[in-house]
Amino acid sequence: MRISFNRMEWAGSVGDLGALLPLAFAMIMINGLSATGLFLTVGLFYILGGMYYRTPIAVQPMKVIAAYAIAQALSADVITASGMIIAVFLLFLGLTGIVKQAARIIPLPVIRGVQLSTGILLILKGIDLVLGKSSLQVLRGAVEPFLSFQSVGSVPLSIVIGLVFAVVVFFLRNSKRFPAGLIVVGSGAFLGILLGAWQGLSELQFGFHLPEIMPFGIPSGEAFSFALLALVLPQVPMTLGNAVIANRNLSHEYFGEESRRVTDRALCISMGIANGFSALVGGMPVCHGAGGLAAHYRFGARTNGANIIIGSLFVVLAIGFGAGSVKVLQLIPMGVLGVLLFFSGSQLALTARDMRSYPKLIVLISMLGITLISNLAWAFGAGIILSALIAKVKVS
Repeated sequence: MRISFNRMEWAGSVGDLGALLPLAFAMIMINGLSATGLFLTVGLFYILGGMYYRTPIAVQPMKVIAAYAIAQALSADVITASGMIIAVFLLFLGLTGIVKQAARIIPLPVIRGVQLSTGILLILKGIDLVLGKSSLQVLRGAVEPFLSFQSVGSVPLSIVIGLVFAVVVFFLRNSKRFPAGLIVVGSGAFLGILLGAWQGLSELQFGFHLPEIMPFGIPSGEAFSFALLALVLPQVPMTLGNAVIANRNLSHEYFGEESRRVTDRALCISMGIANGFSALVGGMPVCHGAGGLAAHYRFGARTNGANIIIGSLFVVLAIGFGAGSVKVLQLIPMGVLGVLLFFSGSQLALTARDMRSYPKLIVLISMLGITLISNLAWAFGAGIILSALIAKVKVS
């Protein structure tokens, strides 16, 4: 097992913060989730998952659940119920091996369609963060909700920050001496301090904070039924398509034989365990995402060292600062997170460049269109059906 803690691993370790932090912030502030439980789950999932898989992995919010929960301001007990249900479901798929049978019928163009569609969604979300149009920014009524001012003249501050850091990432994208991810996150946090985010740190006290067990109580039957219908069922196809099958495919493409432990069955089991723990401590539903893996890889992660670095940081934040840990992470401006998300999405979208024949392009373009009009879950199902039809009809 290769493991390294060099500057590239440090840079790669923070590459996925653009996807993780905005949704985590929103679910803590809007849905009332436990910051301690949420960040402890993320940290432990990174460390333990990475130790098992022995290659870089990603830890992300389950985006369908997170987006709907934030938009509807759902209560924490409903989100806890969704985490419990999806934990049981994923453990069932993994322990029985059913997921292996399901994965065999998924053609490569569909996997590439999931990766392309997810990449484009990440690019669009990154642009939203830079423009100040993400759900968190809209709800807080500010393009940089944690900074002291919001514009430079008539130009929104998030756009100014985004453009500056996009140039930095572009010129440092292949630099090993000055890794883009490390420079962007470090200088972004320093800029956040200069622009007023330090005020949130004034009340912090380092200590020893363990998460409360079942902080929102045992969810009611009504919470379970609502979570199943509104959150879990729409999430499952996206999880299987992106966090299991596409993630496994991408890991094997990046790391070859080193990623032999990254299997569909193992991914289901690790996500099931993580979601069971997260629900127990008041955190959010989490997954391994292909987009997150592309982000870590794009900014330099090549070994399990990246997992240990970012995981340890989250564990120290959660246990050391408890509920105040969110204040530390708010030092990074939204514009910086948007730039990270944009380049991460670009890396993932490029994995579809080997799909050059006309039938394969039909599947890719159709899935992307359905994703943009509806959602990735519908696109995943449509891609499977379309691939089967194309296989039966000769397409010149």
